[in-house]
Amino acid sequence: MDYVLWLKTIQKISSYALENCFVPISEIIAVEETEFNKKQRNIGRWQKMAKLHAFTVHYVKKARNHRWRCSAATFWCVDEHLCNQWTQALKELLEMQKSRPKQLLVYINPFGGKRQGKRIYEQKVAPLFSLASISTDVVVTEHANHAKDNLFEVNIYKYDGVVCVGGDGMFSEVMHGLIGRMQKDSGIDQNNPKASLVQCNIRIGIIPAGSTDCICYSTVGISDPVTSALHIIVGDCQPLDVSSVHHNDTFLKYSVSLLGYGFYGDILKDSEKKRWMGPMRYDYSGFKTFLSHHYYEGTIAYQPAKHTHGSPRDKVSCRTGCYICKQSEKQLAEQNKEHGLKKEEGEEEWKVIKGKFLAINAVNMSCACPRSPKGLSPAAHLADGSADLILVRKCSRFDFLRYLVRHTNQDDQFDFPFVDVYRVKCFQFTSKLSEDNESNVMDVGKKRFGQFCRDHPACCCNIVNSTWNCDGETLDSSAIEVRVHCQLMKLFARGIEEDCKDEAGHSQSSIEQLL
Repeated sequence: MDYVLWLKTIQKISSYALENCFVPISEIIAVEETEFNKKQRNIGRWQKMAKLHAFTVHYVKKARNHRWRCSAATFWCVDEHLCNQWTQALKELLEMQKSRPKQLLVYINPFGGKRQGKRIYEQKVAPLFSLASISTDVVVTEHANHAKDNLFEVNIYKYDGVVCVGGDGMFSEVMHGLIGRMQKDSGIDQNNPKASLVQCNIRIGIIPAGSTDCICYSTVGISDPVTSALHIIVGDCQPLDVSSVHHNDTFLKYSVSLLGYGFYGDILKDSEKKRWMGPMRYDYSGFKTFLSHHYYEGTIAYQPAKHTHGSPRDKVSCRTGCYICKQSEKQLAEQNKEHGLKKEEGEEEWKVIKGKFLAINAVNMSCACPRSPKGLSPAAHLADGSADLILVRKCSRFDFLRYLVRHTNQDDQFDFPFVDVYRVKCFQFTSKLSEDNESNVMDVGKKRFGQFCRDHPACCCNIVNSTWNCDGETLDSSAIEVRVHCQLMKLFARGIEEDCKDEAGHSQSSIEQLL
């Protein structure tokens, strides 16, 4: 029987059960046969029929604020053969969705956030994976770097993806394990800052369960375990830029969200001493750091990201299927093909900036969160091969407060004379009192740099350098070299959707259209 005829028949038969349910095949979770009980059969016109045959379609229901939920629609008729044909046809269509995972490796951090990771996974996520016939191998981590070390030992190639249940720290651990494993298997030396890293094609899924879930919020639009689980089930894929951080030809860390020196580095360093306070430690340390008003003197050298099609101040946000990311990736690939991947640094244009800074931030994504819906750089893109370098120069406390407040409203946070922002593909930083004389910033970094405190003697501070905040983890080396690797890894996500309508507002990209 022709699919169109099937559809008209089933719509006519089921019109008493559900009106106008339009769902893309790509957002159907599962199809299963359904048994009717007596109460269901004794409804209206169906009570005279001897037996009903039915199947249930479980699908994604979209609500406001990018939230997804699992909903279901049941179709029934008296023709058993027709019902079976529909069930089989829909299952075959789901099998054709090759991007969907069949087997996942899951790491659960039972200690992060409010220690709810294990409960969240078992009660909210595992039932959905089971419904979608996804098999899982679950590892509950017992100590720091458990997941990272384990990823160097297991056969990762038998999995369609790796899922981390926790906060940004848990994601960072899984990311380092996966990327590190790929470089090891490919014979790439991670200590070489100029090495062309091998792309990691094993996707990472994030089930938010931490104190901060910035990465999940910036790539999905909400920190919600069920929404993230559904993105994993339907097999969404979002490429993600990754920055590598080196010091003296030694690999330190990878970063996907924030690299912060000065204000955000000082907050992290102070808050780590107060973990007993829970999430409140960030508010306390933030207020304390703001009052201290430390600034740091140093030199920054960067290479502009000339391949990008956007700019940090164009107010064009990164959204699902982002045109700027696609075009920037294409342009970067053409540049690499033309000039070669191992082009010498001396051939590139470097720009050098010296000054006194309250904060130096480099972000690969907007870094949006519930408290700061726009993030540190609203127009930053997830996969354009660049980072936004934000320099906040020395200013008064009042002016700095004005800048911070704009993170929470719709005003242009870069519209200050003491704030500069650049889109870069790599940069280097050396503090004035740094002892790392070998950190060469295009022949201007060989001097010794550091912090001046004589301009505000009342602070009585003895800090010579700040600390780098690398995705929520501290880096003690103040002199670093940072490079952006375009789309080095992939997430089970689709970016933030432009218009997230409810079920009634679904487009006509439906079962009818696809069949």
